[in-house]
Amino acid sequence: TSRFPMATIEAQDLRRMIRRFRILIMGRANAGKTTILQKVCNTTDQPEINDLKGKKIDAAIVKSSIKRGNHDINNEMVFRSNPGFVFHDSCGFEAGSEEEFENMKKFISERAHATELEEQIHAIWYCIPLDDPSRTFQRSEEKFFQECDTGHVPVVAVFTKFEAL
Repeated sequence: TSRFPMATIEAQDLRRMIRRFRILIMGRANAGKTTILQKVCNTTDQPEINDLKGKKIDAAIVKSSIKRGNHDINNEMVFRSNPGFVFHDSCGFEAGSEEEFENMKKFISERAHATELEEQIHAIWYCIPLDDPSRTFQRSEEKFFQECDTGHVPVVAVFTKFEAL
């Protein structure tokens, strides 16, 4: 008998309950977010990007809109090699945009409290690059950890570019 009376859910049962594991990946530009996602999904391919309605978006359009300061955190990134993971990218607020920060907070709040299990975010990965030791933490990262209520969603700090140290 177990010392812990709580029922356990087997991994395969959990996979049947949640067919798509949804993760918000955060971090400044060039923090290594895409590399982490490719490693997790065992691929070197770029992700397919879909809007809220499931319509595929050309990656070139996404990249150019990010450069112009337009980014939709609701877009879903899925790698063909592992379609059970759905990623959302929260980029943009590291430049100090209060609007982007508020959009990110709203997204987290809505997805953390979504009634449908598949619509919820199940984890937040916050990538912090260590390639410049004098700037390990930026104001945007401090602001997130101090001000953002993630509810029951676990936040995992992922330190990237460690080899640069």
